[in-house]
Amino acid sequence: MEDGLNAYVGTIFDLHNRTAIVSGGAGLLGREFCKALASAGANIVLADNDEISMDSAEKEIRGMYKNSPITKHIIDVTNEKSISECVMFTEREFGNIDILVNSAAIDPKFDEDSDTSSYSSFAEFPIDLWNKSTEVNLTGTFLLTQAVCRNMERRGKGSVINLGSNYGLVGPDQGIYKRKDEKPQSYKPVVYSVCKAGIIGFTKYLAAYYAGTEIRVNVLTPSGVYNKQDDFFVKNYASRTILRRMSNKNEFWGGVIFLASDASSYMTGGNLIIDGGWTAW
Repeated sequence: MEDGLNAYVGTIFDLHNRTAIVSGGAGLLGREFCKALASAGANIVLADNDEISMDSAEKEIRGMYKNSPITKHIIDVTNEKSISECVMFTEREFGNIDILVNSAAIDPKFDEDSDTSSYSSFAEFPIDLWNKSTEVNLTGTFLLTQAVCRNMERRGKGSVINLGSNYGLVGPDQGIYKRKDEKPQSYKPVVYSVCKAGIIGFTKYLAAYYAGTEIRVNVLTPSGVYNKQDDFFVKNYASRTILRRMSNKNEFWGGVIFLASDASSYMTGGNLIIDGGWTAW
């Protein structure tokens, strides 16, 4: 099984001869989604607005799967012309678009190098950050999905995977971000929860809209991913999960392969929650 690319052949998880666009494909999870889909044999278009990170991600994936049909394309999900160019590029390279993973997003991080100075109280949250986040997380998801669905409609088939969050299902526990004597206190901002809740509504709408076709639309909901956060944050976050830890970045491979493949052929409008039990309390 050269490069592991034949592991899924003959199974319902096989993605050979299927093409996936992964927006935000050079990000922490987007890169993992590309690896997962490549492992199942899919053609990958790694789409991102960071060319340097895209080059690094492509090199990493090719190092794992030398014969994987992967290419990359710059995309700005808030720009319709940029989206159209990415879709046309994909069609020229591979023809049909079978899978879309909407991973591009602005996610306020609390990692080691994050600047949390803007994550102030609700009453002081800046309108420009609200507008910027909704433009990428909601409008960008809408625009890219709209463009890809034009391709999927021609065959009446495809899988759209939107990225949710546990904070789209329940309110953030702000206590895990608070540090004693920190002024001002940092909070997970309101706009993130609003966007992720909106993604669930968008998913349900689109799944219902495509009733009677084989165009399926689902949400994959991860939660906190370990990425060099300090011990204080990791301990606080882990205490809120049933599994008592943050996720590892590769623990969503199975979820994205499942939703992209025929293994989930009877699932649409659903939400696959992989959150260590956060929302089960």
